[in-house]
Amino acid sequence: MPDNKKPLVLSAPWPRTLELLFTAPALAKLRAENEVLEVEPEEISRLAPEVLGRARYLIGQPALSLEILQAMASLHCIFNVESNLLDNMPYDHLFVRGVHVVTTGQVFAEPVAEIGLGLALDLARGITDADLAFREGRELWGADGNVSARLLSRADIGFIGFGDLGKALNRLLLGFRTRVKAYDPWLPPSVLRENGVEPASLDEVLSGSDVVFVVASVTSENQGFLDAHSFARMRKGAALILLSRAGVVDFPDLIEAVRSGHIVAASDVFPEEPLALDHPVRRLKGFLRSAHRAGALDVAFKRMGDMVLEDMALMDRGLPPMRCKRAERETVSRMRSKPVERN
Repeated sequence: MPDNKKPLVLSAPWPRTLELLFTAPALAKLRAENEVLEVEPEEISRLAPEVLGRARYLIGQPALSLEILQAMASLHCIFNVESNLLDNMPYDHLFVRGVHVVTTGQVFAEPVAEIGLGLALDLARGITDADLAFREGRELWGADGNVSARLLSRADIGFIGFGDLGKALNRLLLGFRTRVKAYDPWLPPSVLRENGVEPASLDEVLSGSDVVFVVASVTSENQGFLDAHSFARMRKGAALILLSRAGVVDFPDLIEAVRSGHIVAASDVFPEEPLALDHPVRRLKGFLRSAHRAGALDVAFKRMGDMVLEDMALMDRGLPPMRCKRAERETVSRMRSKPVERN
């Protein structure tokens, strides 16, 4: 028999699992302090009204109708553990009721920032190409191997977007003494300046940077906004590094800008994942590829579980969540990222 004195937690975190998100001790704590009901996302609509009515927390980001949410009268918080706030539930209803919608996505900021720095260094110094050449016996020694190399130190760096990922990457760049500009229409200039970054227009970032990091989320307003015109404004030989979501870039235009030799690029994300084996980007010279693996570290996933437990403890005491990032009513409905299908 269920212990109805414990809070009921509905768990539907597909494609993730509780075992992925929680360490063994943390998962034991979750189960000891709560009644945990694990279901597939599509099964939520078939739960009995009594079960829906008792649910205090939901771990996951399933599509939820207004009818189902109205039945969840005791709901305190939805913990989105996918990292993207999906346009799949009536957020206005949740805000009116005072139900928190939070995301644990900031756990990916550090690991993605580290791989972003690695991609920038690789493009600047040709590390991967030099290694492949060495394996094939066609390496160039000394200065002959540095014809197109450049320093990241003291370079002009541009950010498109400056959320958790931008801040984490900017911290890593401090030792390189770079000059950093950022374009983020969702932030006041003072926030950028407080992080040692110069506020700039999109054109200033594109035209004035040796390396441009794209870390903006996909919204209803910016899908494909980085296009051929954008890439043409970049410095010849500059690098564009895409770390957030492919939806903000016109990918055929990016491919052509790299193929022409105007810029080099790197990306951890792609329009379709996995890419077709005959996709042109697979063999594109000047393009460094990473298979959406930048943030997918076990240590990051396990931090999600810790954040969920800490915020549950606060809400059980009548306090607001503090560890996870809360969705904002003005912006959540604009998010347009595709849901992930694999970890």
